[in-house]
Amino acid sequence: MSKTVAINVKGLSVGYGDYVLLHDADYQVNKGDIFIIMGGSGCGKSSMLRVLTGLLPPLKGEVVINDVDMINGKPRDVQKIREKSGILYQSGALFSSMTLAENIMLPMQQYSDYSPATMRELAGLKLALVGLKGFDDFYPSEISGGMKKRAGLARALALDPDIVYFDEPSAGLDPISSHNLDELIIELNRSLGTTIVVVTHELASIFAIGNNSIFLDAASKTILARGDPKELLKNPPNKTVYEFLTRGEKK
Repeated sequence: MSKTVAINVKGLSVGYGDYVLLHDADYQVNKGDIFIIMGGSGCGKSSMLRVLTGLLPPLKGEVVINDVDMINGKPRDVQKIREKSGILYQSGALFSSMTLAENIMLPMQQYSDYSPATMRELAGLKLALVGLKGFDDFYPSEISGGMKKRAGLARALALDPDIVYFDEPSAGLDPISSHNLDELIIELNRSLGTTIVVVTHELASIFAIGNNSIFLDAASKTILARGDPKELLKNPPNKTVYEFLTRGEKK
């Protein structure tokens, strides 16, 4: 059975001015994927994510999300796609002067017509969804790093997005918190059917959650591999990908 394409990238070049990080990239993210963007430092992983989320214009190429041209499409159509997307930044990016509930209500205040009471109720439900039931009135300074990531995820889920983007979700977390976040990502994907795009270089997370991926290479400025990370490990297409996926193993 053919899969529905959620994100279709064609001929994409990513960079800043005359500096090119990646050129002529082609790949697809299927609906319901947990899609990994991986590679070593300086390969353009986070920049690729910035292009997908509209924070960085590409040097050239196409990004089509749910059949909408995100580069040259009608502004109204593009905005609708943005509203159905969520982003979890590395730090969680919570506003320190607001409670967790207030942070989560921000997207609702901007993009919905919900009453204050309904927004408050939904914020509590989103916190419960990520394991933070009862923490509505806590401030970011009063919770741990792992809890901040979960609260950031609750905000990313505020508007029931079709796609959620994660930028290095394990950054700054201890191994247990990182594992717990991986489990939460898997559960959200299974229970809600959310398409998830994750930028990471953490092997444990890559193999634990990913079912599709691209490998970006800084030297050639191209995509060196595509597919399920576990399959790429079994049948590595080249030495660079093999060394990345087996780093840390004893020879």
